[in-house]
Amino acid sequence: MHLSKIKLSLLLCAILAFPEVYAQRILSLQQAIEQAMKTSPRIQNSRLSLIRSEENLKAERATLKSNFSLNVNPLDYKNEPEFSNQLSEWYRIEKYSSMANLRIAQPILWTDGVLSLNNTFSYQDNTSTSRAASNIDSKSFSNSLNLTLTQPLFTYNTTKLRIKELELSYENTALNYALQELSVENMVTQSFYRVYQSQMSLNTSREEYQNRKQSYEIIKNKVEGGLTAREEFYQAELDLMSSEASMKDSEVSFENDKDNFKQMLGIALEEEIMVLADISVLPVDVDLNTAMQQGLANRMELIQREIAIENGQFDLIKTNALNEFKGDLTLKLGLFGVDEQLPNVFQDQTNNQNVSIGFNIPLWDWGEKKARLKASQAALDMSMNDLRDEEVSIKLTIRQVFRSLANLLRQIEIARKNLENAELTYEINLEKYKNGDLTSMDLNLVQNQLTSKKNQITNSIISYKLELLNMKIQSMYDFENKVSVTPKFKNK
Repeated sequence: MHLSKIKLSLLLCAILAFPEVYAQRILSLQQAIEQAMKTSPRIQNSRLSLIRSEENLKAERATLKSNFSLNVNPLDYKNEPEFSNQLSEWYRIEKYSSMANLRIAQPILWTDGVLSLNNTFSYQDNTSTSRAASNIDSKSFSNSLNLTLTQPLFTYNTTKLRIKELELSYENTALNYALQELSVENMVTQSFYRVYQSQMSLNTSREEYQNRKQSYEIIKNKVEGGLTAREEFYQAELDLMSSEASMKDSEVSFENDKDNFKQMLGIALEEEIMVLADISVLPVDVDLNTAMQQGLANRMELIQREIAIENGQFDLIKTNALNEFKGDLTLKLGLFGVDEQLPNVFQDQTNNQNVSIGFNIPLWDWGEKKARLKASQAALDMSMNDLRDEEVSIKLTIRQVFRSLANLLRQIEIARKNLENAELTYEINLEKYKNGDLTSMDLNLVQNQLTSKKNQITNSIISYKLELLNMKIQSMYDFENKVSVTPKFKNK
């Protein structure tokens, strides 16, 4: 309820300060972040990359399911001479044939083998002519049904390794996407508060200009009444012109910052916007140990380093398989039938069996495998060193941010006290100025101090909020809401 009142008060102040933009589009920080998440090119590219990795993983998993294929060759005609080694003569053959093959293949994930069921049905009509016989005709139907197992031996499981690599690639892409989201949130937040600072600086410049105008009128009346020297009037006039120029500079900076902000959000430059920031400061309890634990457990950079180590281990497995001793086993059981009449093809079928074992035996590779293994191991060791360095860097950064947060809270309290003193000092000196006990130059110094203190309190609060966001990014933990911000991946 208290925060709602603060936001309402800020909105009313903004409307009063900018009455000409009452119909403008008002953006809160959360709205600005949501807008950027929809339109940021970096986020869009990361999202597309995530979709690509996810679909590649889905496609690879789909290959583990049964594959059905039908190959049909309705007509194959051949009329050409051929040489018979048995008869040592040339003869002409004319052949018509048709064939259809149905294959069902099932990959076996746990063994990296393939179990397949094949059925081939064919018809052929052959006519051959030679010197021994003028015409020999042969017509037949045939059907071959067999179950085949193909199994690699003495090597690593390529299918499981390929699936695991794609899973890690998807996880790494998801981490990159989450990092891009945090990066965009950080950039939008900084740009948002930059616009807000320009907005508040313009407010302060306008207040200062009104104060200068008031003091100008006072000194003008005194000079006209002969109570003050004309030199005071000249100085007050110069101060008023300088204040107006400063106000115009603030207006230009405000408009430029708004345009840059609109470009980041993908908003048309012609659209008028105004930011509404909640700069109330409720100190957040940040525990250093919790920040360290959360950061080391959830920082996405560490997870990416661990993924790099796993990929390095996979490369080591692949490299170790170079020029290795390995084999292949093929088992085939089937039935075969052939006859000139189609119904008889399936009546009198014969059994077929085939067993095949082959080995690849490397003899000498001139040290290629040994060198490649050393290179892969060196790359793996580098990834492990990167992981350790990243852990130290994370600890160091979190400790620095923690100290900075405590220091910024102290600076906010000091800035508030300075602003209270500056406001009281200005009111006292304004009365002295009205009574003729203070020169315009002295009042000018007091006015500049008040303006500086107003900007200082706003900048201190914004610095604290930005550093709090930095702690969220560094520790992957939102201390304001007491929740982890680590992305949750889909079930792999």
